[in-house]
Amino acid sequence: IRAEYDSFRETFLNRSRDKNFLTIEDARKNKLPLDWSEYTPVKPKVIGAQTIEVELDVLVPYIDWTPFFQTWELYGKYPAILTDEVVGEQATSVFNDAQAMLKVILEEKKLKAKGIYGIFPANQVNDDDIELRDENGKVLEKFLTLRQQSQKTKGAPNIALADFILPKESGVADYMGAFCVTTGFGVDEWAAEYEKNLDDYNSIMVKALADRFAEAFAEYLHERVRKDFWGYDSEESLTNEELIKENYKGIRPAPGYPACPDHLEKPTIWKLLDVEKQIGVKLTESMAMWPASSVSGYYFGNPKSRYFGLGKIKEDQVTDYAKRRNVPLDYAMKWLNPNIAD
Repeated sequence: IRAEYDSFRETFLNRSRDKNFLTIEDARKNKLPLDWSEYTPVKPKVIGAQTIEVELDVLVPYIDWTPFFQTWELYGKYPAILTDEVVGEQATSVFNDAQAMLKVILEEKKLKAKGIYGIFPANQVNDDDIELRDENGKVLEKFLTLRQQSQKTKGAPNIALADFILPKESGVADYMGAFCVTTGFGVDEWAAEYEKNLDDYNSIMVKALADRFAEAFAEYLHERVRKDFWGYDSEESLTNEELIKENYKGIRPAPGYPACPDHLEKPTIWKLLDVEKQIGVKLTESMAMWPASSVSGYYFGNPKSRYFGLGKIKEDQVTDYAKRRNVPLDYAMKWLNPNIAD
C-alpha cells in the first residue's frame, strides 16, 4: 500500500508536467462557443447596489449541515451521518449540541445577517474581461477572468468565466452581479468568552454555526436574486436538497475558488459595491474576509453558465494578466502561483 501511495503521490505531483498546454492566444480561439442568438438577457428588476438584512430564523431552512460535521472531522452526508454505523453516535451528539446553541442564537439574536448585492449592465471585452456599467453606460469596474490553458480532448473548449457574458460587439447589454454577506459580527467576542473558560468545544461550535449561517445567507440571497431581484428564473421552485445540489439556473462562483482562483478580484467587488462602508466587512492583506463568517462572489444568470476548474495556466497568460491588471509580473506571479504550471 505504501508503494502504491508513493507512486500515486509522484503521479499527482508530476501531473502538470505531463499535460500539454495551449498558448493563451490559442486558448482564446478555443473559447466556449455559445450561440448568442438563442440567448436573451433578462433585465434585472433592480439595477445597482442594494443592502439587505435578514432575520436569522429565515435562514435556518437554507443551512447545509454536511460541512458542519466536517468541522469536527466527521465525514458523511447529513442526515444519513446521524445513523452511520461508525460516526453516527458522535455526529448525533454534536448535532444535538448545535441545535441547543442554535436556539440560543435565535432567541437572543446573537448574530446579525447583513449583506449587499448588486446587478449591473455588463459585457465581455477583450475575450477574458467583463466590463460593468451603470444604467447610463458609465464604466464602473472591470472583472478580469482567467482562461483554461490545458489542451482539451474531443474538441472541449478552454473556458473562462467571461465566456458566459455577451460580447460588447453584439451591441446588446447583458447583466452580471456581485455580492457579500456576513453573519460574523460578534462571533469572535462570543467565542472568546468560551475560551476564557477553557471551553474550546463551544468556541468552535459558535464559529461553525456562524459559518453555516453565512453560507445559508448566500444561498438565500442567490435564490432571491434569481426569483425576485434579477428575476431571470421567477418560476423556480426547488427543495433545500436541490438548492444544495445547485440545481438552479446560473452560478455564483467566488474569487479564490476553482473557476476563478484569483484573490485579487475581491477588491474589485469591494469597490463596485462599497462593501466595507455599507456592511463593514473588510479585506485583510492576504485577501481574507473579516469577519471570517462572510461569503462573497459573483452572479452569472446565463442558463449555459456552469462551474469548472481553471487548472494550471502558463506564464504567457500570467504576463498578459499582469498587463491587463496593470501590476508588476512578479506581483501577479505571487498571487497566481498555485495555478502556474512548471
